[in-house]
Amino acid sequence: MIRLVAAEETFLNGALHRGYVAEIDAGGIRRLRPRRSDETPDLNVRVLMPAGIDLQVNGAGGVMLNSDTSANGIGHIVATLRRLGTGWVMPTLITCEGDRILRAAEAAVDSLGMEGFYGLHIEGPHLNPARRGTHRLDYVRPMDADTLKALEILRRADVPVMLTLAPEVVPAETIRRIADMGVIVSAGHTAATADEVKAGLAAGITCFTHLYNAMPPMTSREPGVVGTAIGSTAHTGMIVDGHHVSWEMAGIAWRARPLADRVFLVSDAMSTIGGPDHFELYGERIEVRDGALVNAAGALAGAHVDLLTCLRNLVVHVGVPLAEAIRAVTIVPANVMGRTAPTLAAGTAPEEFVMLDADLRRVMP
Repeated sequence: MIRLVAAEETFLNGALHRGYVAEIDAGGIRRLRPRRSDETPDLNVRVLMPAGIDLQVNGAGGVMLNSDTSANGIGHIVATLRRLGTGWVMPTLITCEGDRILRAAEAAVDSLGMEGFYGLHIEGPHLNPARRGTHRLDYVRPMDADTLKALEILRRADVPVMLTLAPEVVPAETIRRIADMGVIVSAGHTAATADEVKAGLAAGITCFTHLYNAMPPMTSREPGVVGTAIGSTAHTGMIVDGHHVSWEMAGIAWRARPLADRVFLVSDAMSTIGGPDHFELYGERIEVRDGALVNAAGALAGAHVDLLTCLRNLVVHVGVPLAEAIRAVTIVPANVMGRTAPTLAAGTAPEEFVMLDADLRRVMP
C-alpha cells in the first residue's frame, strides 16, 4: 500500500525545500514530487532527508568490532544502526594487536557490497600514549608493518578506509605514503604542537578525529591541535552528545571554521546502542551511567548515542541551522571520504531515508 507523506521541508541538493510529498510503500520511496493543493497526505512530518553517514562506529547491538572482527560482526553493527536511522556506517577498530587489524582488513574486504557498509575506520594504535583515552596502553605503538599491510589489503580491494593517528608519532614521509594509497588520514589522540599538526597536514592529513577529545586544550599562546584544527580548512569530526563536548564549545568550533561544511558529526557509538547497557573492552566493564558510557574510574569510554540524536543536539542545543546540520551528517562525511552524497529519489530504500517530527525525532515510515 502506498502512503502519501508530506514534509514541511525536504532536503534536496544540499538545501531544504518546501512543498514536497513522497509516495512511500514497503519498498521505500516510489515517487518524490511537488504537493498538489487538492490532496490530503496520510502523514505529515517536519523533515524528509537522506539517512546519515557515520564515519566512527565502534559497535552496536551488543557487538564491538574489536570483539567480533569478522564480516558477520561488521554486518551486525551495520544492520543494527540502519534500523536506527543511520544509512551508512563505517565500523571502527580501536587500538589492538596487529593480527586483529589484519583480520579486520580481511573482514572489510569480505563486506564489500554489503548494504550500508561504508568502509573501515582504524583508530590507532599509532597514537600519543598520553592522549590514548580508553585505548589500551600495551597496544599503543609506532607505525608498524601490520598496519601498513592491512592498509594495502584494504586499498588493493578498493575498500574506503580512514586511519586515525597522532602526527607527532608517525613520520611525515610515512603519512604521505599512507595518504598516497588513498587512505583518509585523520589526526587524533594527539598532543601535537601547532607546527607538528601543520607538518602533518602538509604530509596528507585531511581531517581530525573527534575534535576536542583526546587532545590538549588550546591556550592563548599555544593553539595546539585543537586551535590548529579549527583554523584549518581540513574536516573535523565531532561527537555532539553533551558529554564529550559542551554545547558552547561545539558552537565555538562550528562558528570559527574558515570554510562552511567542514564539520561532520560522528556518534563514536559503542555496542550499547541497540544492545545491553554494558560491555567489556580490554577486559574492563564499560557501562551507561547518566546517559554517558564510562569505565570503572568514571572516565568516558566511547559514546552512548546515535547519529540522529547528534543531529538533533546540534540544532536544538548548539543552535546550528537545520540545513547545515543535515549536511554535517550527509554531504560532509561523503566529502571526507571522496564519495557521492546520498540523495532522495524514486527507488530510495527504507533504510536510506529518514523522517523527523517537529521535535526532530525520528518518525517511522
